[in-house]
Amino acid sequence: MKIFISFLLLLGTITVFGYLYWYKPKFANAIKSSARSEKVEVNKTVNLRLKQKAGLIRSYIESGNFSEEYCFLIDMRIASGKKRFFVYNLQKDSVELSGLVTHGSGSSVGTADLYFSNTSNSNCTSLGKYKIGNSYNGKFGLAYKLYGLDRTNSKAFERFVVLHAHDCVPNDEIDPLSICESWGCPTVSPTFLTELKKYIDKAEAPILLWIYY
Repeated sequence: MKIFISFLLLLGTITVFGYLYWYKPKFANAIKSSARSEKVEVNKTVNLRLKQKAGLIRSYIESGNFSEEYCFLIDMRIASGKKRFFVYNLQKDSVELSGLVTHGSGSSVGTADLYFSNTSNSNCTSLGKYKIGNSYNGKFGLAYKLYGLDRTNSKAFERFVVLHAHDCVPNDEIDPLSICESWGCPTVSPTFLTELKKYIDKAEAPILLWIYY
């Protein structure tokens, strides 16, 4: 019995090590998931921040010819293993959909805090508001061009920061583990991007994306 228990402990240790070693690197040896993205409850603290951002964004949207029905909000204070990309219904003042999203590898500084930059080749996430532009088929398949609207993300287009999907991003939360990292792009799972595409396609005006911390 002791030998059997020791074997199980060893097998568990090897499994965890293998997961962390192969999954964490930037877009390497991706783990696929067939699970569908689902609506989730948002805790009070996160929901308060979402409502505050939505309140601030309304006047900007109305004056900038953006969709007044939906916006996309990414809260980078939430750990990457938790859902932090939110489809926010501005008319109902509530979250309609949420999913996991990467941050740039350059934003990881070895602590729970993240570092953000607008510098080329920094591989960092850039904070600020983005206009979601036209779709195209790139290296990772379907992707959407992003145009930085603030001083903090004004180089997004020239840095090739785009909204796209990758198989290394799972559909379900894995916290306290972290998901893979990008080179600065907000990268989601293929399933979640399919859901986002529905909102983008039916919008009568460009949807505003806001990455904040």
